[in-house]
Amino acid sequence: MRLIYRLLLIVVVLGSTACASIEENDPSNWGAARYYEEAQKALKQNNYETAIQYLESLEGQFPYDRHAEQARLDLAYVYYLHGETESAIAAADRFIKTHPLHDKVDYAYYLRGLALFDDKRKFLYETFNQDPTHRNAEGARQSFLYFAELVRKYPDSEYSKDARQRMIHLRNRLAAYEVYVANFYLERDAFVAAANRGKYVVENFENTPAVADALVVLVKAYRKMGMDDLANDSMRVLTLNYPQHPELLKIAQ
Repeated sequence: MRLIYRLLLIVVVLGSTACASIEENDPSNWGAARYYEEAQKALKQNNYETAIQYLESLEGQFPYDRHAEQARLDLAYVYYLHGETESAIAAADRFIKTHPLHDKVDYAYYLRGLALFDDKRKFLYETFNQDPTHRNAEGARQSFLYFAELVRKYPDSEYSKDARQRMIHLRNRLAAYEVYVANFYLERDAFVAAANRGKYVVENFENTPAVADALVVLVKAYRKMGMDDLANDSMRVLTLNYPQHPELLKIAQ
């Protein structure tokens, strides 16, 4: 009899333990802290979809919990890691609007620029699209503006130094893009359009490597249009400032 009683007791204890374990691992029974903890575990394992799911659940179910504030910022970061550029920017924007005085709000500003800077899909599209006039340089421009806003508002932020370096890269990239389009027009005898693009680079992207190439475009375009004075002026500036440019001898008269 005692043996039967003990066996029954063991069954009851094991059953209770199993039920408790099931309830503990059921997300519907979790609090904000548990959601945040599980999200961090998933993030460390590079399981971004699960991390996003837990962070979204935390934000939705416990919007006023102390963990929700950090979850909103973490959500922008995980979206960025997962390659969801638009969602990352939207999440960062929400954090900026909701917590404008947060001590980590500068990171939200930084994440917006970073998300567009590292958008691999836009990079591939811009690289392999055959018609450069249809390329989308807007992502690079917007990334530059996001970084510029960070640097302007938080010049002493730990992220501002990196943002400034990325801005230099983006500015060089945008200038090179304009020259590429200018040459595209030049090859198709659209000389006015080519000259306008070249002039835009010279006037708006000074101190970038693309300026020299833009001057070459101007010399060629102005000559084709019979505007010899402007062509000579461009040639003079090119010779004075970029005497080693590989195109110089080819276009010299």
